[in-house]
Amino acid sequence: MVAVTPRAETRPDPRRWWALGALVASMLVLGFDLTILNVALPTMAEQLQASTGELQWIVDSYVVVFAALMLPAGLLGDRFGRRRMLIAGLLVFLAGALFGTLVSTPELVIAARTVMGVGAALVIPLGLSVLPSMFGPEERSKAVAAVTASMAAGMPLGPLVGGLLLDHYWWGSIFLINIPMVAIGIAACLFLLPESRDPASPRVDVLSTAYSAVGLGALVFGIIEAPERGWGSPLVLGSFALASGLLASLVVRERRAVRPMLDLKLLGHRGFLFNSLAATLGTFVFSGLLFMLPTYLQEVGGSDAFGTGLRLLPMMGGLMVAARMSTPLVRRMGPRPVVTAGLAVLCFAALLGSRTEADSGYGFTALWLTIAGLGFGLAMVPAMDAALGGIPRDEAGSGSGLLMTLRQVGGAIGIALLGSLVAGAYGDRIDTSGLPAGAADAARESLTGAHAVAERLGLPGLARSADAAYVDGMGTVLVVCGMAALVTALLTAALLPNVRPAKADGEAEDEVPAMARTKPDGGQ
Repeated sequence: MVAVTPRAETRPDPRRWWALGALVASMLVLGFDLTILNVALPTMAEQLQASTGELQWIVDSYVVVFAALMLPAGLLGDRFGRRRMLIAGLLVFLAGALFGTLVSTPELVIAARTVMGVGAALVIPLGLSVLPSMFGPEERSKAVAAVTASMAAGMPLGPLVGGLLLDHYWWGSIFLINIPMVAIGIAACLFLLPESRDPASPRVDVLSTAYSAVGLGALVFGIIEAPERGWGSPLVLGSFALASGLLASLVVRERRAVRPMLDLKLLGHRGFLFNSLAATLGTFVFSGLLFMLPTYLQEVGGSDAFGTGLRLLPMMGGLMVAARMSTPLVRRMGPRPVVTAGLAVLCFAALLGSRTEADSGYGFTALWLTIAGLGFGLAMVPAMDAALGGIPRDEAGSGSGLLMTLRQVGGAIGIALLGSLVAGAYGDRIDTSGLPAGAADAARESLTGAHAVAERLGLPGLARSADAAYVDGMGTVLVVCGMAALVTALLTAALLPNVRPAKADGEAEDEVPAMARTKPDGGQ
């Protein structure tokens, strides 16, 4: 059977904008689910008696499986049909959400999130992989912006709806709300999205998939467990050694493969490499902030769950505004100055946020969150569009899977590393002198636990010490984020090719892929 690649098409598919609507509906579900969980973390810590490490695993179990399975998911879609596998992913996601409503321990919630991660791994890369085949260079940036904005649109809805549910129902209602959302996404894909495939794509390599899943899981395990067990403990060092060995074996195996699942040649193209780096850094910071902020806003700021959703809106609003601005800016100046400026704005926002005090008030927080959202949008949307433009169309599934894998690895490490930095700094700085051993352990374990101990024993000083310790830890994390954004901005300013999008007047340039418009060394 000979595959007909999308490049053989002479006219755009007239259904492409309706198909984009189906993708937007699917991505909206995942964006909604991402933030509805984060705003529920303080409630889950209280009602499930979950520690900070367990909360990190509740979030990261989803992201680790998501990142590890996106590459084989992209290949499955290439071989068996992208629409078919996307719908299958939504159904698996739905099964995980249903399971999540029925469980009552942190360990089983982690299991439910793992199943949901399997479903999400099928949805996102396949949603992105159809864009290069449906849209030309001029329209592709608009399509990428629409898909990115759909996830961003789900993010502010998640905390708001989740807050209302948590204020009136049990924590499991945040999983139950996914059922109608997923049903809408499945219906949209069935009726609006055309089928596409590449039967000549490489087979799924089970051993490489195992290397990536176990290796990434071991890496995240070591990062999450290090603050409690110590960075030099045998278990933590062993997990890092296992992760290094498995991920190195993955790279070696894929480099030797005739048709690799992980196309490392793309990383040799300067445009793809540095655009992916910028998008990964943005995901790293964004995921870490979404993990930290709900606890800060609820426990330190005194907001309820719905109020936390409202207070996250400035960051989401800034992201959506910047996502809309980025396309005309890139068309006028090229992606390099826009991506670099976005990273610089993100650096400024993080350093400004690091000056937050326990009594700073919400106005200051809203200011730096708005600036952070602008930085995210300016950096991530053009970076993802330019990276996708460098993927050959007949490798759309595996190529977009690599891009999204890099981003999700960044997200998993962001939650694990930044969450661990907060937990470590908090545990070191909280004053538990004079407390019984059990109460001191509970107070050091989490900010929620410290407030419960302070209320039970009538110790307002302990609550103030816990708030100050958490804010100090958050400040340390924001400085790390700011420095990482600054380094990435300098790298993109110096090394990112500035390939402008094709013009809208239908010139011959429109027929040349972005990768072909750059020299082999990545220059213009």
